[in-house]
Amino acid sequence: MTARPITTVKTIVTGIEEAGAGTKLFTLADPDQWELPPFKSGAHIDLHLPNGLVRTYSLCNEPADNARYVIAVKREAEGRGGSRALHDDVRVGEVIGVSLPRGGLEAGADIARCVFVAGGIGVTPFLSMARHLARTKQADFKLHLIVREEVPLAAQLGPLIEQGRVVVHRTSRTGRPDLAALVGEGGSATMVACCGPEGMTDDFERMTAAWPAANVHIERFIAAAPVLDPDAQPFTLSLSRTGTEIQVRAGQTMLAALQEGGIEIATSCCGGICGACKVGWLEGKPVHRDRILSPYERERYLMACVAGSDADRLVLDL
Repeated sequence: MTARPITTVKTIVTGIEEAGAGTKLFTLADPDQWELPPFKSGAHIDLHLPNGLVRTYSLCNEPADNARYVIAVKREAEGRGGSRALHDDVRVGEVIGVSLPRGGLEAGADIARCVFVAGGIGVTPFLSMARHLARTKQADFKLHLIVREEVPLAAQLGPLIEQGRVVVHRTSRTGRPDLAALVGEGGSATMVACCGPEGMTDDFERMTAAWPAANVHIERFIAAAPVLDPDAQPFTLSLSRTGTEIQVRAGQTMLAALQEGGIEIATSCCGGICGACKVGWLEGKPVHRDRILSPYERERYLMACVAGSDADRLVLDL
């Protein structure tokens, strides 16, 4: 019998700290104080909350700090419930299942300059990377933080602001800065990244469209509304490890078909931006509609929540 891979680790909440702007820092650690699975700067983890919700957050501590996971959560009163549950219900000592970390930022050996642009609480993944780069001196970097007025995580960002590594732009005073001016000239030795509201990330994506794809990283707060394809055709999913075949009806998502077939797939955003439902594919012609996988990754993976198929049969690594 093939052992099932570990998909979550047990953690306990060891600290909850007020961090300004309606934001709290949550620290998670192994109950027996073992090191946690390693991660890249700004990697994502899924929290399996006590109320049954699964929500994705970026790690804001750096990879060398491997005895804990630290996330920053802004309470969204009109959100989907995850941030409210964390702020209102979770206490120190609570047990929370956490997925293995995935994704994150990594500057290759050829990268000499990094520029990060963050909107509000979108600074969290870049705080992790900024701390890492400040310690290792791997590459020069600048983090531009765009806020209306109040700076989130001010205590954590303070030393970097004092060093000139983080520049705060307050739109209530000066309006939103020109993104192209912040980023500067592109090139193979420059990596840029953006996380923030939809308008900002859309502008950033257009501005960097001609850049090498491997040098551009974009994260979004909210998944776009799903677009229904009126010409969608049914297709078959073949699961390579078991030989199971699952029919995907016209207009049905791959994720829904897999779940109907009793296949457990991790989910969170259900809109192709968080990476929770990443699945390997082996044969066929997938249609990629996510906003997170690189061109290289799409040669091997797809996001089951939004992906489709341009062939009658698609073989998954499941």
